[in-house]
Amino acid sequence: MAKVVDLKNYRIRSLEKRGFGPWQARFTESYDSRTRLADVSDKTLYYLSQPGEKSAAAYYELIMGILDFGQADGFYFLGNREQMRVVDIHLFLADQIRFELMRRLKWLLSFEGRRYSLLEMVREFDKIRERCRRHPPHMAPSDINYAEYIKLTDGDKEVFIRRMLPQALDAFKNRI
Repeated sequence: MAKVVDLKNYRIRSLEKRGFGPWQARFTESYDSRTRLADVSDKTLYYLSQPGEKSAAAYYELIMGILDFGQADGFYFLGNREQMRVVDIHLFLADQIRFELMRRLKWLLSFEGRRYSLLEMVREFDKIRERCRRHPPHMAPSDINYAEYIKLTDGDKEVFIRRMLPQALDAFKNRI
């Protein structure tokens, strides 16, 4: 008797292995198609929040795996269009990871990216990025910079929050 294969389930498991396999090895944590930013450990969140090549390589592992572009070390062999796609998604994910770090510090109340899984943010990047642009992160009213933040336009609010990264990394490092 022939074995029935659930094609959708098989595709998701293959995608999880390609996309999250390198992260599971790198961070010794489990991830799957439902993993959201809130599910990422403090240690991994801090690592991914760091600017630089080390964290970029981790993002490229995830993004290139999910998009089926090969392994991260093959980034420079991709065509220009694919490279730009990976870089754009990397920058977007890095922002979302950093917003999650600030949320855990209670500097932010919420942000649109929390609603989506990592897999969704990569696969549906254009749509989700636009939603995030329309709904900037919400700074906590208890923050000393709140009075200045609340006066800004939506686009400027996100830039304002990004400038808080160095202080956020210092504060978070003391937490872990």
